[in-house]
Amino acid sequence: MEKGYIHIYTGNGKGKTTAAFGLALRAALSGKKVFISQFVKDMRYNETKITDYLCNIKIKQLGRGCFIYKEPGEEDKQAAKKGLKECGKLLSSGEYDLIILDEINIALHYRLFGVDDVINILKNKAFNTEVVLTGRYAPQELIEMADLVTEMREIKHYYSQGVLSRDGIDC
Repeated sequence: MEKGYIHIYTGNGKGKTTAAFGLALRAALSGKKVFISQFVKDMRYNETKITDYLCNIKIKQLGRGCFIYKEPGEEDKQAAKKGLKECGKLLSSGEYDLIILDEINIALHYRLFGVDDVINILKNKAFNTEVVLTGRYAPQELIEMADLVTEMREIKHYYSQGVLSRDGIDC
């Protein structure tokens, strides 16, 4: 049985979720079973359409929306905590080869749950389950626990020129 590692994709640059979905695609095409939980997100983005083509990838959106223009409320916190508990059960079950906790660092940043809660589910993950945590603001405690950490750093972005998200490229 091969050990599953903990990855973190963080930073202020574009590509964290994209990198995680690339790994999910690679894993699924090699016959591995993949679960993707999306904290914060609550609408069908183009990336979620992957399940239309691959039956060994499951995506569940656990959030109630983005917090760019609002503060999270109690319902947001309850939804996130419920989702984290579900992810903890899946991580410890060994049912999936790869589990992606998309935007979990954003959920932590907005205090939807605590870093100790995340550390506990990671400590109890099945030996062979690979796990990826994405989102800006990865806390130092998770960085120290992880086996692989990649920081996406924005050097230049066309958003600053007024270019909005482009279908199939950015979303």
